[in-house]
Amino acid sequence: MCGIAALFGNVPSREAIKQMTDLVAHRGPDGEGFRYFTRNQVDIAHLGHRRLSILDLSNHGNQPMTSRDDRYHITYNGEIYNYIELKRELEKKGHQFVSHCDTEVLLAAFCEWGPACLSKLNGMFAFVIYDSLKERFFVARDRFGIKPLYLWISNKGYVAFASEIKQLTVLPGFRPGLNHQRAYDFLNWSIHDHTAETLFSDVMQLRGGEYWEGSVDDIQFQPVKWYFLNDSPFQGSLDDAASLYREFLTDSINLRLRSDVKLGSCLSGGLDSSSIVCLIHDLLGQKNARDQQLTFSACSTVERFDERKFMDQVVSQTNHQAYFTTPDHHTLMAELDEIIWHQDEPFGTTSIFAQWEVFKLAKKHQVKVMLDGQGADEQLAGYTVCYGFHFLSLFRSMRWWTLWREMALARPTVSHVNPLVLLGSKLLPDWLRVPLRRLYRRPSEKPNWLSFQYLNAEDCDPFPGVDQLGLPEYCHHMTFTSSLPMLLHFEDRDSMAHSIEARTPFLDWRLVELTLSLSSDCKISEGITKRVLRESMKGVIPKGILDRRDKIGFATAEEVWMKDSKFRQILDDAIVSSCGIVLPTVLDDYDQMVEGKEPFSNQYWRIICFGRWMDRYKVFSYLR
Repeated sequence: MCGIAALFGNVPSREAIKQMTDLVAHRGPDGEGFRYFTRNQVDIAHLGHRRLSILDLSNHGNQPMTSRDDRYHITYNGEIYNYIELKRELEKKGHQFVSHCDTEVLLAAFCEWGPACLSKLNGMFAFVIYDSLKERFFVARDRFGIKPLYLWISNKGYVAFASEIKQLTVLPGFRPGLNHQRAYDFLNWSIHDHTAETLFSDVMQLRGGEYWEGSVDDIQFQPVKWYFLNDSPFQGSLDDAASLYREFLTDSINLRLRSDVKLGSCLSGGLDSSSIVCLIHDLLGQKNARDQQLTFSACSTVERFDERKFMDQVVSQTNHQAYFTTPDHHTLMAELDEIIWHQDEPFGTTSIFAQWEVFKLAKKHQVKVMLDGQGADEQLAGYTVCYGFHFLSLFRSMRWWTLWREMALARPTVSHVNPLVLLGSKLLPDWLRVPLRRLYRRPSEKPNWLSFQYLNAEDCDPFPGVDQLGLPEYCHHMTFTSSLPMLLHFEDRDSMAHSIEARTPFLDWRLVELTLSLSSDCKISEGITKRVLRESMKGVIPKGILDRRDKIGFATAEEVWMKDSKFRQILDDAIVSSCGIVLPTVLDDYDQMVEGKEPFSNQYWRIICFGRWMDRYKVFSYLR
C-alpha cells in the first residue's frame, strides 16, 4: 500500500511531483522515489512514489520500479495477493526476480501479457506504467475500485494522476472549483463516488474495473472497461452454496494474511467482521500462531449503539488480544478538519469518524495491515432497505404465499418499518412517492432547504429506476455503483491516514462472482438476511452473533450528539460557508428535530461536513 503520482505531457517542473508525493507521506512513510523521462532534453514524464512496506521490506521493493529491459516503469499502490502463484507461472516463462515483493511480479506480468494481465490479478490495485520506448502510459484500477486513482487534465497540455485529490492542489493552474451536480447528489441524496466525477470540478477518477492507455502527445481521457462480471446463475442448493462460500471466504482470508508486518482486524460484533475474525483464528491455529491475533473495535456510551456484548462473544470464543476505543463528539469536532483533509471530500455520517478512531488505535499498537468486512452487505443484501426489493421480486413473480410469509417473518427484524410500507414504496407512482419521502424526511426531489439559484444543478434522482429493480439487480447496483464505491473511499482514507493497509476479504473477485450469481433466496429467506453467509458460518462464529437480526457496524450516537447545542452554531457556520447553496431556513428544521418534533436526519451532518470541506479546501462556487 502506497501513494502514487504521475505526470505526462508538457509537464511542470520536477518540484511538482515531489510536492505531490509529500502531501501523501502518510500513505508511504517508509520511503520515496522518483523517475524522470525526457525527449530532446525536455521532460515529458514524471513518476513519483511513497512506500508503505508490507512485503519484502528491503530496498528491492522500492518504487518507481523498472523492468529488466529498462522499457517499462511502474508506480503502484495496492497488493496482489496471488503474487506467489503468478511468480511461479512467470518463472516458467523465463522471468527472473530479485525481490520477494508483488510489485516486481506485477511489472513482469504486464511485460508478459500486457493489459490482459489484469484478469490474472487477485487483489486491490491502482497503478501507472510508463513505456519509455513508445512514450505511452497505461493506468489501471482493480475490479471494484478498492484503491483510488484520480486524474486532472491541465490546459497546459499535461495529465496528472494521484492517489488522493489533495495531491492535485499543488499543481500550476489547478483551481478547486465546485462540481455543482455532484454537490447536489451529496447534499440531497447522500451519495458520491457513483460516477467518474468528483465534487471538485474537472477532477475525475478512473472507475473500478477500468484502464486508460494514452500517449504523452495525445491526452484524451478515454477509459476502457476491462472487468465484466461473470454472474451466470448458480446451480445448486443452499447447502451447496454455503459450502462453496465458506471455501472461497477462507481462501480469501488466507491470501490476505500474507504479510511481512504486523496484522490485525476490525471487529464490530456484526456477522461480517466476526466471520473474518473467527476464520483467522482457525487459520492461525493451523500455523500455531494464534497468539498473534489482534482485533480493534469501536464502542459507544449510548447502549442502543453499543455492540460490546457481541464483540465480547467473539473475543471469548477465540481468546485473542482485543483493543477498544470509544469515540465521542468532542474528539470528532476537534479532529474534523483533519479528517476532512484526509477524506478529500465530505462524508455523510459520523460512522466515518468511528472507523477513523479504530485505525488510530491500531496504529498505536504498531499494526500496519488490517482485515475488514467491507463489501459483504452490498452483495448479500444486508441492509434493511433490501427487504423492499426482495418483496418486490416476490410480488412480480406472483409468489403470493411466499411474499406474505416473508413479510411476516421479517417483521421482527424491521420492526421500525412496516413491511407493507417497504413493498408499497416500490409500487407507488412517482407523483405519490416523492411527497411521501419528503414527509418522512427521506431524500427526495425538490428539497426546500437548497437554493437552486446558487446550486445550479439538475433536481433529479441520481439513480432513476433503481427503486424498481429486483433484489439481484439491486445487489449489483450497490456493489458497483452506489454504496460500496463510497464506503471503499472512506476506508481507504481512514486507514491510510494512519499508514495502515486495509484488506477486504469479502471483495475477492471469486467470492463476489459467486455471491452475485446466487438466487435471492440465498440472500434473504425466512425473513433472514445474508442467508448463505449464516449457513456457511454455522459452527464457526458464536451462535449469539449467527442469530443476530439487527445491524449497527461502527455506528456512532450521531442522533444523540447532534442535539448538543454546539452543533447548531457549527451548522450555522456551515450554511455561511456553503456560498448560498444551503438556505438558513434549515436551522428551523434542525430545531424541530432537536425538540423531537421531527425525526432524526443525517442531512444536518452532511451540511456541516460540506461547509467545513469548502473551507478546508478553499472550494469556490462559479456562481458566487
